[in-house]
Amino acid sequence: MKKSKSIVSLLLVILIFSCSKVPITNRKQLKLLPESLMLSMSLTSYQEFLTQNPPASASEANTIMVRNVGSKIKMGVIKFMKDKGLSKRISNYKWDFNLVNSLTVNAWCMPGGKVVVYSGIFDYTKDETGLAVVMSHEIAHAVARHGNERMSQQLVVLLGGVSLSVALSQKPEEIKNIFLMSYGVGSVLGMLAYSRLHEYEADKIGLVFMALAGYDPSKAVDLWERMAKSSTGTKIPQFLSTHPSDENRIKAIKEFLPKAQAYYTPVSH
Repeated sequence: MKKSKSIVSLLLVILIFSCSKVPITNRKQLKLLPESLMLSMSLTSYQEFLTQNPPASASEANTIMVRNVGSKIKMGVIKFMKDKGLSKRISNYKWDFNLVNSLTVNAWCMPGGKVVVYSGIFDYTKDETGLAVVMSHEIAHAVARHGNERMSQQLVVLLGGVSLSVALSQKPEEIKNIFLMSYGVGSVLGMLAYSRLHEYEADKIGLVFMALAGYDPSKAVDLWERMAKSSTGTKIPQFLSTHPSDENRIKAIKEFLPKAQAYYTPVSH
């Protein structure tokens, strides 16, 4: 009973002090962790990942494509956030884009704009625009701070009434693992799936980001239809284990396309 009351009390504190709104959808979200901590954990985890998984050569054609697409999306994000008076939300971002040569079908973006694309995803993206769909979607998760929300939910269970500062000092490994699972990093830890709500939000925000980067958002339908077909096989790609692709999702993307197209100005890539 005492533990339950502590958890309820913690949730009330979150409700009172951790409300903000997600860009584009304007949904109110609850976050337990300060962004400064998320950025610090991101930098450490990102560096550790690249040490254990050396990125592909900078001269490799696919690396050049990943960084080219990432740079364009970054500029689109910066423009959108500035126009909406939300620049502070990404003021501490230190963008970085890397490719890892791996058959794993995956991609992720940590807080602060730390992006990794696995070469296995190219079987589905097919071209630069398809890659832009995936990267903008993952960057949208980070900008929307979905990982912070997922970590907060898990930490409520982990803390069990213990303060965050005590948990950080006494259970650093558990918190690190929750962080990595929240961003789909590593295969042995398992993953905390994004909620359907988060996925729909990332789809919408990602469509706007890719449109601002000069990529036709309507091409997102083609990518997710390819992903949907792959999910009917015997082995579901890792990317789809946290990114459900079904008829309802594709329908929602099509319904949002007119709004996304308003941000799109065709450019040559």
